[in-house]
Amino acid sequence: MISSMSTHTQALRRRIELLKQEIVGLGDLRPGALTKQYNVCGNPRCRCKANPPQKHGPYNQLSWTRKRKSTTRFVKEAQLSAVESQVRNYERLQRLIDEWVELSIELCDLELKTDGAQRPSGEGPRGSQRQAPSA
Repeated sequence: MISSMSTHTQALRRRIELLKQEIVGLGDLRPGALTKQYNVCGNPRCRCKANPPQKHGPYNQLSWTRKRKSTTRFVKEAQLSAVESQVRNYERLQRLIDEWVELSIELCDLELKTDGAQRPSGEGPRGSQRQAPSA
């Protein structure tokens, strides 16, 4: 059984190392969501006030929240491809980190079980015998 856990532990460690390598190679990161926005201006005789309205746009807008602060930026068409790639990289980073955490929890749980299985009963976490409290 311990050999099986050891093999599984090694597999988890290998997968975590692959995740780390993938994270390092991601490239530029940018949180957020890209949307297309259409606006109405303040000119009462503009086409955007017609019936039906012909709104201005579309404008590419990037919105994100970081450290509890919401931010919105307009993205020029020439920059759109790069920003889309940065947003995808950030989303990929989040998925990789989530997987890393899940694997790490599983690895730590296995190591706790393995460590407990190798320790004789009655021994505490540092290998010393438990002693009854003195009166």
